[in-house]
Amino acid sequence: MAKSETWSYENHDIKEGLKPAARHFQYFFVVSERGEKICNYCVWIDDGNLDQFSSSRSFDDIISSRREEWGRWVRQKIDRNDFRNLVWKLEKTGLKEVELEELADKMEPE
Repeated sequence: MAKSETWSYENHDIKEGLKPAARHFQYFFVVSERGEKICNYCVWIDDGNLDQFSSSRSFDDIISSRREEWGRWVRQKIDRNDFRNLVWKLEKTGLKEVELEELADKMEPE
């Protein structure tokens, strides 16, 4: 992951960052406990929907304007012991939470 940052919450370490060279906007949160990866959470925006989040389509602008919201989503999942690999897909019709395995284009952080 490029431009990664690490933080902790409730005995979990979370490493977050953009997936480099992805076809879509893919911002991953890799959740670990005691050094072992538990799950991945991902925010995914299709290219056609980027304008909704930044008129310049700048990934950095999107991240800086939404990162706090995405962090709350990750903390809520941890609070609920929901450690499925999930994607928060941002579409024109709104937000859609999908299990990573259900997506046709499987995304994995590097």
